[in-house]
Amino acid sequence: MNEHDPLPSELTEESEGPDSSLEALQERCRKLEEEKKVLERENRSLFDQILRRQADFDNFRKRLEREQAELRPAAQASLVAELIPALDAFERALSADAAGVSEDYRKGVELIYKQLFGALAAAGLETIVADGQPFDPNLHHAVERVESPDLPDQQVVATLQKGYLFRQRLLRPALVRVAVHPALEN
Repeated sequence: MNEHDPLPSELTEESEGPDSSLEALQERCRKLEEEKKVLERENRSLFDQILRRQADFDNFRKRLEREQAELRPAAQASLVAELIPALDAFERALSADAAGVSEDYRKGVELIYKQLFGALAAAGLETIVADGQPFDPNLHHAVERVESPDLPDQQVVATLQKGYLFRQRLLRPALVRVAVHPALEN
């Protein structure tokens, strides 16, 4: 065979004629078009999956941020509520008649109390003012009724234990004595 002789594959193409070669090209184009459509569908499907996953991730991130925003104040309120007994202990220590305790020691305890209360107040702790106020069952817990013709009915006479709000929410109601007018007691 010399180099100008047709190859066996060329012989078969020539023997089939130009129509068969055109039909083969058309068939090949049709298969490529079908393959292209399959790949485009696959591409759209993958793109849709990416968009859904991205939306799922964004929703997860937003939900996590919302949950953290909801839990943070509750955790802070819990911590502040746990520190309130320490405030009570400081108040009892400062109100006690401390014979034999140096004035410097008392001033030190008072300073620590003020620092602790100041830090809690800066975080949002408020003392409930009760003395002389009308009794409010949302803020006060009446533990004793005192008959008094001189005071208005349902007025707080004395605070037995301070109550506290934390960021406008009740942490602990104030324990109070409430005046009751004797004429209204029947």
